[in-house]
Amino acid sequence: MTPPSPAPHPVGSSEGGIQGGTEGTAGTVGAPGSGERPARIAVGRQAWKEIAYLLSNFPVALIGFLYAVVTVAVGVGLSVTVVGLPLLAVGLAGARLLGRSERARARALLGVRIDEPSPLPRRPGAGFFPWLWTGLKDPVAWRTMLYGFIRLPWGVLTFVVTLVGLIVLWPVLAYLTRGLTNVDRALARGLLSPSDELERRIAELESDRGVVIDTAAADLRRIERDLHDGAQARLVALAMGLGLAKEKLLEDPEAAAAMVEEAHGEVKLALRELRDLARGIHPAVLTDRGLDAALSAIASRCTVPVTVTVDLPERPAEAIEGIAYFTVSELLQNVSKHARARSATVDVWRVKDRLLIQVADDGHGGARMDGGTGMAGLAERLGAVDGLFVLESPVGGPTTVTAELPWRGRDAARPASGTPAGRSR
Repeated sequence: MTPPSPAPHPVGSSEGGIQGGTEGTAGTVGAPGSGERPARIAVGRQAWKEIAYLLSNFPVALIGFLYAVVTVAVGVGLSVTVVGLPLLAVGLAGARLLGRSERARARALLGVRIDEPSPLPRRPGAGFFPWLWTGLKDPVAWRTMLYGFIRLPWGVLTFVVTLVGLIVLWPVLAYLTRGLTNVDRALARGLLSPSDELERRIAELESDRGVVIDTAAADLRRIERDLHDGAQARLVALAMGLGLAKEKLLEDPEAAAAMVEEAHGEVKLALRELRDLARGIHPAVLTDRGLDAALSAIASRCTVPVTVTVDLPERPAEAIEGIAYFTVSELLQNVSKHARARSATVDVWRVKDRLLIQVADDGHGGARMDGGTGMAGLAERLGAVDGLFVLESPVGGPTTVTAELPWRGRDAARPASGTPAGRSR
């Protein structure tokens, strides 16, 4: 009698268990005696993270539910007293911390990147009632409370289903966990994200406001330093020289005349320094003739030949025009000091609602945003007005800098003025 052939390994045996590998990939089911390997379900590293997330849903959801119920119940119940609303505001502030921990858990286990909401505005010295009102109407905290309320039944369901799946449903465990965690991802994005685009916009504007304030303070310090060390010192010396010339006018007319001549030269130098300082604040040629003439003027002072092309149907608003001028001025100074170039080009044109500036040179390249050439400062200034700054400078050259500014027409910027906008020529 022939011995019975060995029985094939049934699905669910130790050889067909959960193995590491590519998530959701299944092997083939071997027929008896075929020599093929039995069915294997492969659960990868990410799938194990999702399983851990689903199993931790129940305790985390229970904590969030109890916190939300107790906070709202105590705050609303005691709202008839003086401590109810402050307790509710403090509880809402704590809800923000719970939301932060949930975003961190989703980021670590589900790979969901959710931006952190901007902090509540704090105005020093505003008082108790503004703080209370700001805390009570915080939309981020209230959405986190709602998240805690609705998460408990879902947390119980996912915990039970995942636990059962680990025991008896392991062949489809990878697909099951992915479907359950997709719901968790949608809940987290919907209730734990910042309020909307406006929320992110507010955070950007707060950062840009700090850049504008710092830039204005630095410009004021520069103007004060230039006045103190340059024109002011020269005018003080001029006053002293004229005083000495006045004393010698009767005793030694020739020496007095020489002193007056020297003072005349000091006056010319002081006037030149004041003109340079005024040009650094806002050049008269920019106000009178526009970007084309102003950029041609600074190009003529560059140490390399510069070709300037300005193609604008009309002049932009004064603020945008000034930022464009000083951006090109700073870039051409970098060309003169660092580029070791033979030539450079400046192109300015408009595309729809954007003003584009491109400064290129054929120098040795290698410019960086953190290279000490002022590129980072230019990028911050442009970013403060919704502009963009792109630097392309491979080692060996060439270097191309593209700046982009929002377009605002001069008539739109000053609607009360009946003067037609000038044209750049």
